[in-house]
Amino acid sequence: MDTNSQVKILESQIRECFGRVVWSHKTQEKCADIISNRHNVIKYIQIVLSALTTTGVLIAVFGENKIIGIVTAILSAILFAINTYVKGHDLGEIAQKHSESASDLWNVREEYFSLLTDIKAEIIELDVLIEKRDSLKDRLNNIYKGSPRTINKAYKEATKALKLNEELTLSNDEIDMFLPNELKKEINE
Repeated sequence: MDTNSQVKILESQIRECFGRVVWSHKTQEKCADIISNRHNVIKYIQIVLSALTTTGVLIAVFGENKIIGIVTAILSAILFAINTYVKGHDLGEIAQKHSESASDLWNVREEYFSLLTDIKAEIIELDVLIEKRDSLKDRLNNIYKGSPRTINKAYKEATKALKLNEELTLSNDEIDMFLPNELKKEINE
């Protein structure tokens, strides 16, 4: 097989990897946003329940309102359940890990973009191309090992972002929308 054919095959694989990294990056981003929002909502609920519980206790202690005492006990139990959940799940830390994974994936995505640029510019030797491809594969493996699992809602939001909102896309035409003319698959074939 001649070198040009080999480069074309490698380019096809690298484009596919680029698309997958785009998808993973967007899913990690969405997951970080979702978990961060959940974290903030839970913190606000904790504050409100703490304030209500404290107020209820004060009213129950200094007044003689049994209903307030019962409501306060229920609110206290809910607050206890939320605090127990939060103790076992540091949502702020999990959101940060998703954000870091997204950042790491963004960097790899940009390196794939540069590699595709080098291929189109025909300024990269076959052995260097293979070496960079393998290096990126190893880096991705390490990123994925250290990344927290994403949730189904993040995947759905990434799907919406990539397919409906066209933030980034995966087909040749759609990938070409984000590349300069010199790198577009359709124009140069």
